[in-house]
Amino acid sequence: MNRWIRILLFADFFVLLAAGMLTPIYAIFVEKIGGDLLDASIAWAIFSFSSGFLLWIIGKWEDKVKHYVKLLVVGYFVRAIGFLGYLFVSNRYELFIVQLLIGIGASISLPSYDSLYSKYIDKKEYATEWGLWEGMNLMVAALAAIIGGLVATYLGFTFLFISMFALSIIGFFISLTLLKKKKLSNKNTPSKRL
Repeated sequence: MNRWIRILLFADFFVLLAAGMLTPIYAIFVEKIGGDLLDASIAWAIFSFSSGFLLWIIGKWEDKVKHYVKLLVVGYFVRAIGFLGYLFVSNRYELFIVQLLIGIGASISLPSYDSLYSKYIDKKEYATEWGLWEGMNLMVAALAAIIGGLVATYLGFTFLFISMFALSIIGFFISLTLLKKKKLSNKNTPSKRL
């Protein structure tokens, strides 16, 4: 496994951990802000629909501009801001806005991540390295569910949201190291004149 795949996995570990901490207890949080199960369903649908709809559109645009690393970094940052936004949610409408923001962040980062992972992957170990990401994704979800439940139970939702923000910022900073690869490859490429 090359260095760039390790960086991608390491960055995504923290973002996935942050995102997964709230998922199993999401309805409880919605209830705490005065919402009900229908509000929780609508909020989750807003996230799912906005990210699903925008994934194709943004992915198509990303293929044209070819700034995958920059867009991955931007997507991680937008998601981190969304996680921080949970701290300020006091009603369902504010929750809907936060869910939309997180959906936009996901739709920016996911196509970039997949493009970079596919590019850097060792073609001789294609299934192994994709299996590594898929396995990590599920294991991190399990770990996040337990940690999120413990943190919310013993320290409260405020501390949970601060933790989610901090973890996603760690992932964001790790992803910034991918910009070095672009700078290194640009140094080795002869400059083109227009």
